[in-house]
Amino acid sequence: MQVSQAAMFDPRTYDGIRKSAVEAVTLPPYCYSSPEFYRAEVDHMFMKVWNFVGRADRIPKAGNFFTLDYVGVPVIVVRGRDGAVRAFANTCRHRGARIVDGEMLDTVGWTGGLKCPYHGWVYGLGGELKGCPGMEQTVGFDRNQYGLVPVRLETWGGFLFVNFDEGATPLSDHLGDLPEQYAAYDCENLRVTRIKVHEVECNWKIHIENAMEEYHLPSVHGKTLNLLHFEHFDVQAVGAWMAIRERHEGTRALLEEDRQHAFPVIPGIHGHAAEGTNYVCINPSTMLGMTIDCVWYIELHPLGPTRTRVVVGSCFPKATVERPDFAERAQYYYKRWDKSIAEDNEIARIQQRGMVSPLARCGRLSSHEYLIPKLGTWWIDHTVGR
Repeated sequence: MQVSQAAMFDPRTYDGIRKSAVEAVTLPPYCYSSPEFYRAEVDHMFMKVWNFVGRADRIPKAGNFFTLDYVGVPVIVVRGRDGAVRAFANTCRHRGARIVDGEMLDTVGWTGGLKCPYHGWVYGLGGELKGCPGMEQTVGFDRNQYGLVPVRLETWGGFLFVNFDEGATPLSDHLGDLPEQYAAYDCENLRVTRIKVHEVECNWKIHIENAMEEYHLPSVHGKTLNLLHFEHFDVQAVGAWMAIRERHEGTRALLEEDRQHAFPVIPGIHGHAAEGTNYVCINPSTMLGMTIDCVWYIELHPLGPTRTRVVVGSCFPKATVERPDFAERAQYYYKRWDKSIAEDNEIARIQQRGMVSPLARCGRLSSHEYLIPKLGTWWIDHTVGR
């Protein structure tokens, strides 16, 4: 589907998205493949909003750190000697080399100081420049002005978010009433016990749209997940999030044949959280699966217009992780997530292959896809609207 640059970045082009699902059309196919549209998403959305990057409990001790590249920005996340978690650009202030080469998406490092491999500049855990051998005769050089470039980092419930815009409003504004609505999960006391990383040949929006609708369940997950005996509801949200709420018996994090291996429910869980599962999307690209005994997340890293890194984290209450049978029983939870994520990754790949056809056109939505136009509207407002 060909479109002019003027039409691509004209908000009126997307008027058909701004309706209820049974009246709306889908985003145009080029939104899932155009390099120009993707560049606008990076510049005007991902570089301006709060982006989820995992859990603080991954790095529990001073000197623990991990690295990632988010929409092309290399970042180090490190716990300081004061216990605070901070993020910095993974770029030496001397001549720009990466201080830690590569990404650490499912591993954690430890260091007493961050040392550039090129010329040996050393930075403290708070980002300050501690050592710069050979700079003694450089005129007017003040090492206090050459610490690592900080990246804004804030947390909610142990979840980490970074923002590359110094002028952005606080994370609390982005999340709105989400912390209050999901306080019963006691997210601060969750522990991430496994991270699995996938690379999928699909646009990032395809993957998060799939996570936030139930229309695909019978055809994509019909042989995997138990689809019977649940009610589902839309959720009224204040902030940059939306959710599907299910009411059902038991946990949603086990296959039907493995339900006898369920862990106890999250201590103190109550209200709607105790009645089933909440599938929460934190815009622009994060899904939290929150059920009665655990939480899992899908963290999406856009790698280009047609490629996405999918990071899946498994989180359980601290009391559950400390059980002597945790390692054995957790395998049944990992089995469920591995099966369903593999199915989602494959259908995302198949959808992407159809979406890049020059004959692809806008489609229509069913009543089961009621969050899709809400997602599209938010993305367009933060990409084209800016």
